[in-house]
Amino acid sequence: MQKCALVTTGGTIVSRVDPATGLAMPVLSGQDLIASLKPYGDAGPVEIHDVVRVASPQIGLDDWLTLHQRVQELVRREDIAGVVVTHGTSTLEETAWFLDLTVDTPKPIVVTGAQRNASEPDFDGPRNLYNALLICRCEQARGQGVMVALNDHINAAREATKSHTLDVETFQSGEWGFLGAIVRQKVTFHRRSCRRLHVLLQGKALPRVDIVPMYVGVSGAGLRAALQDGAAGIVVQAVASGHVNEALYEAVIEARQRDIPVVLSTRIPRGGTRAGYGFAGSSQRMLDHGAVLAGDLSPWKARILLMLAIQAGRADTAQLRQLFET
Repeated sequence: MQKCALVTTGGTIVSRVDPATGLAMPVLSGQDLIASLKPYGDAGPVEIHDVVRVASPQIGLDDWLTLHQRVQELVRREDIAGVVVTHGTSTLEETAWFLDLTVDTPKPIVVTGAQRNASEPDFDGPRNLYNALLICRCEQARGQGVMVALNDHINAAREATKSHTLDVETFQSGEWGFLGAIVRQKVTFHRRSCRRLHVLLQGKALPRVDIVPMYVGVSGAGLRAALQDGAAGIVVQAVASGHVNEALYEAVIEARQRDIPVVLSTRIPRGGTRAGYGFAGSSQRMLDHGAVLAGDLSPWKARILLMLAIQAGRADTAQLRQLFET
């Protein structure tokens, strides 16, 4: 079998309960994970890279840059068929989308994790990892970009989102549906992901982009504070198809007057953003001031694309609209 690389970053999949505290902590190595696969059969040749070992809320932008460099180096090697990244599920979809945008390769990159830690009798980590390795060696997985694979299902990184805090069937692809599935150790793809983007990393720190939420009675203070504190871009987590109230609208105008990029996303899981309505704070009125629609991207995924666009020098309104519409 072809060699796959396993890159570990921490999370529940490498966690075990500490008897002294009764609390789970990330303590297992990649070698420990491979050893857990014995009941499933031969895992094949796997090269292990333990990059970081933290709970996924602790993953930072510097960790992303380190992870990107390691994965990019691995996929350039002729002896590596693809890469499996293990990750905590809390921020897994963000890391997967970041890698999908920045790693340029036809080789499969599969991000997986677990909802139950290694001390639980129904630990789901080994099965998820074994499936991820099957996908990594699957010829149909080539050119699919970064995939998120848990509980026998395969999601595209762009579409995957965590939908339940505890359920093993947590990652979903909304109205677009799964890319494929693994049944009795056979990988089957039902569709391909057509919306793919690549934004070149320039080898420098990622700019700060903040997410500002809209809710009933919100003021513009949060957005103005983000600007005052040095945010290079703003993603507005709007309501409906991209609307805010008048107070937040006025703060958006101020940001645009300072040439700060503003992207409009929505807190609603399905349907995305679109131009419409004429009231102060409507998506159309903010577009008139140079804001950009995020389309079907969640606020956190829109933030990642905006960060990358700014660092790549593609942050004027026309360039951003082209990126977010691709």
